[in-house]
Amino acid sequence: MVNVLIVYYSLGSNTKTAAEAVAEGCREKGAEVVLKTGTEANENDLLKCDGIAVGTPDYFSYMAGGLKDFFDRTFYPTQGNVTGKPYVAFVTHGGGGRAIKSVESICNSFKFKKVAESVLVKNRPSEHDIIKLKELGHALVAAIKR
Repeated sequence: MVNVLIVYYSLGSNTKTAAEAVAEGCREKGAEVVLKTGTEANENDLLKCDGIAVGTPDYFSYMAGGLKDFFDRTFYPTQGNVTGKPYVAFVTHGGGGRAIKSVESICNSFKFKKVAESVLVKNRPSEHDIIKLKELGHALVAAIKR
């Protein structure tokens, strides 16, 4: 079975709703999903998964501190063991969405492999956004199974 880790941070409910939609998309394609906030997830979660989805709200054109905390704690302990791991990313925002640059930059530092275009969601995820987020989960699982 394919194992997907979804790490996100959400002070409100927008990013959590987005993360749950990605999780649903992964499950629809047969994946087992571990859904955790950035402050809950650890290096063992990252090492055990076959692919990762990361999500954050846009705070001042940067990722939320809770997601950055996950990256800070897991970078050195996982180096050399996560190279090429498939990833996707999503950001909720109020009008900017530039936080995706910080997420993709750090994922590049981990040497993850981006397998689908990142999804940007303005405000609360709409029905259309939910479809795009589920498709993001589908794409991640498909890339893992290749």
